[in-house]
Amino acid sequence: MTVSIAHLGPSGTYAEAAALAYAKSLTQKTGEDAMLCPCSSISQTLWTVAKGDANIGVVPVENSIEGSVTVTLDTLWQIGSLQIQQALILPISHALISQAQNFADIQVVYSHPQGLAQCQGWLEKYLPDVPLIAKNSTTEALDHVRDETHTAVISSLRAAELYQLPVLAYPINDYPDNCTRFWVVSLQPSGAGKYTSLGFSVPANVPGALAKPLAIFADRGINLSRIESRPSKRSLGDYLFFMDLEADSHEPSVKSALAELKTFTETLKVFGSYTLLNLD
Repeated sequence: MTVSIAHLGPSGTYAEAAALAYAKSLTQKTGEDAMLCPCSSISQTLWTVAKGDANIGVVPVENSIEGSVTVTLDTLWQIGSLQIQQALILPISHALISQAQNFADIQVVYSHPQGLAQCQGWLEKYLPDVPLIAKNSTTEALDHVRDETHTAVISSLRAAELYQLPVLAYPINDYPDNCTRFWVVSLQPSGAGKYTSLGFSVPANVPGALAKPLAIFADRGINLSRIESRPSKRSLGDYLFFMDLEADSHEPSVKSALAELKTFTETLKVFGSYTLLNLD
């Protein structure tokens, strides 16, 4: 059997690197072959899996510098049926790819918004007056670099090698320990794992509406490693909340916590329990 893995493309993205690493570990573990399926956006990656056009999706969810990838959270909530099977941690080192002879020749820099943000300090120091243009991925704009000598793209060394393009500077990310957490998702139920992720909505304008859900986990000694809000898109001031628990949803204490949590929420979605895999 060949397992199809959707990811943000085109070739050379960090999402593809995470998907390749996961495909390798999957083959070693199960003996199954894997086929990568590049998608034009993160949301399309998730919908491709939700519609059954790919078995698995690999999507970024959090960067150590820039925080959450909100489109992943929003789309997972919207779809509702995808389950997290694994978390992957990928080190991120950005390169400035350009045909320019020096920084003074560069008139525009392209990259994914996360790539631009993760190199903001470097860009302000070396290219302070150069316009920054966001693209759907770190490799989408590499065609500009091939044909122009005044354009630069922030992407990976692997992308430069794949497309045989010169690297003008590396590494340029502001923090050396930059890394991104990816989720591996599918329509299959998740298994056991040290971490559980969920999302929920609470009644609007009710005092203590969030305090009660938080107390449920505190009373049971369940640690929350992340909590954040996202607009529900229903009305101003109405939010969804996303949480990561350091606990397995199959444990009795977590089961009882989730059952109690449901009584305080309008909608509760448990995205699954999973383990964490560090990629080289």
